[in-house]
Amino acid sequence: MTTSMTTLDAKEKFTEVVNHVIQNKERVILTRRGQAVAAIVSLEDLAFLEATQDKHDLQEAIDALQEAKNDGTITLEQLKHEIGGH
Repeated sequence: MTTSMTTLDAKEKFTEVVNHVIQNKERVILTRRGQAVAAIVSLEDLAFLEATQDKHDLQEAIDALQEAKNDGTITLEQLKHEIGGH
């Protein structure tokens, strides 16, 4: 479950908001002028997000290496020539 509150409310109740996130394993979305601008999440959620991002980055690297293997590579000088650099 996710709760939403203004940044001003969160500032006034910061300790309670942090305790709520920790105890209830709930995310708090912070809003400013009606727009979501940030979130307060547990360390467990942060670790999950970072692990997910790391897996995504690793897959992109694997895909790039496979593309280079399949299509070959070019030198920096060749790239400069292709894009019109000097």
